[in-house]
Amino acid sequence: MTMMSVADRIIVPLDVSTEVEAIALISALPKVTFWKVGLELFVSTGATILQTLKDREKQIFLDLKFHDIPNTVAGACRAAARYGVDLVTIHATAGRQALQAAREALQEGAESAGQPAPKLIAITLLTSLTSRDLAFDLKIPLELPEYALQMALLARESGLDGAVCSPQEVEQLRRVCGSEFLLVCPGVRPTWAEAGDQRRAMTPASALRTGADYLVIGRPITASADPTAAFDRICGELELSEIA
Repeated sequence: MTMMSVADRIIVPLDVSTEVEAIALISALPKVTFWKVGLELFVSTGATILQTLKDREKQIFLDLKFHDIPNTVAGACRAAARYGVDLVTIHATAGRQALQAAREALQEGAESAGQPAPKLIAITLLTSLTSRDLAFDLKIPLELPEYALQMALLARESGLDGAVCSPQEVEQLRRVCGSEFLLVCPGVRPTWAEAGDQRRAMTPASALRTGADYLVIGRPITASADPTAAFDRICGELELSEIA
């Protein structure tokens, strides 16, 4: 992976419901270079917010977590590629055919729009879920780390660029999937922030040390009384830990 500053490795979610709120947050955090647009904001604003981010020369993680039959996810990915975003997500549990169809459609959509193809990364298991949820609610007999690994391997075998995983699974996924496989980690919380609904969390320094490429850090920054100070504090702690 190309060497980047620690600031460039932090993806901040625009987890708000209106374009006005999103623009206010973007303006309040000018040092943030990579923003995540999820379901709530995209359903509210459509592609308008993506163009706003492009106009400000920001990188975009379009986190819509596609999960459908192959033809449907292919159509969605073909359309998403035209926006010029940098990362797109799909659930690994959509299956091999859907993953391959999504990958091919991203390439087609990007080429037709004259855009670079986004990186396609697979959701292994939502970080809000625990081993108990996996066993008792989803009736999956595998241990959680093994399940996450199998989903990541399915993504790699299907030609995807990487996976979204808890930082607790990063070390194993990095070792097995290789250095070029992109690992994006939500569930990252500084020691001074509340865990919220993240059940498999880790500090930013620990997550990067175990092999994460990008960290998705939301509420410790965006819900802070001073988002800029919170972002600077996280970057400072990472620099002091010599992760950069």
